[in-house]
Amino acid sequence: MDTAGKEREAVQLMAEAEKRVKASHSFLRGLFGGNTRIEEACEMYTRAANMFKMAKNWSAAGNAFCQAAKLHMQLQSKHDSATSFVDAGNAYKKADPQEAINCLNAAIDIYTDMGRFTIAAKHHITIAEIYETELVDIEKAIAHYEQSADYYKGEESNSSANKCLLKVAAYAAQLEQYQRAIEIYEQVGASTMDNPLLKYSAKDYFFKAALCHFIVDELNAKLALEKYEEMFPAFTDSRECKLLKKLLEAHEEQNSEAYTEAVKEFDSISRLDQWLTTMLLRIKKSIQGDGEGDGDLK
Repeated sequence: MDTAGKEREAVQLMAEAEKRVKASHSFLRGLFGGNTRIEEACEMYTRAANMFKMAKNWSAAGNAFCQAAKLHMQLQSKHDSATSFVDAGNAYKKADPQEAINCLNAAIDIYTDMGRFTIAAKHHITIAEIYETELVDIEKAIAHYEQSADYYKGEESNSSANKCLLKVAAYAAQLEQYQRAIEIYEQVGASTMDNPLLKYSAKDYFFKAALCHFIVDELNAKLALEKYEEMFPAFTDSRECKLLKKLLEAHEEQNSEAYTEAVKEFDSISRLDQWLTTMLLRIKKSIQGDGEGDGDLK
């Protein structure tokens, strides 16, 4: 494909669109068909954006979509404006993450104004993912996941809200905000344990809540474990609950080897992910005389 040719064509279209916008501002033209010129400019900016995309010039594509979005707003076409801002955000994602966030926020403002909260929530997740992977700002990622969860809850999309909240809980625990993580894990666990399709996941949430309790205080973890077994009897027979009991016993005895052995046995059947490994290591470090202070569970 002739990308250079596409790019040249896109640049010409941008110039042509700009002329149309300027012409629409002149007094006489404004009286006669100013809007038509703006509509033509909108179409040209969008075509130019798609050509820039084909040429993989993501910043130029984002800018062209942005220009189209602003003109759609001028024409009172809110939906088209929001769509163009999202297209701009998706293009910028590949070149300028901060600009992508600005465009997605502009789209969110329009969607919330229109009462389209489910779509706004989806774009908050996209922003959260950019903060997670591109800009590595976990606090901001958490804020957008929380906002998304709020919008989903308001629209009664509880399973989508829970997915966002679980992201918040995982990051909160990593940032040592254990109380915040516990509240979310307990809340999501309680809301899923009576659902025949979701109750299998409830044990994971109570397990994670108990681990967060354990890092803060051993007695808290014991009391929480009793509470979870009472709330959700199926938890008692789970491998997660049995592991917690072994870990509590090893911790009480300050037996580092027994702790490691229990974790190893669990890991041989259910592989530990990075989050669980981190939390289990934090607990292990509180065992006195654990010579492996740099952290090893195997």
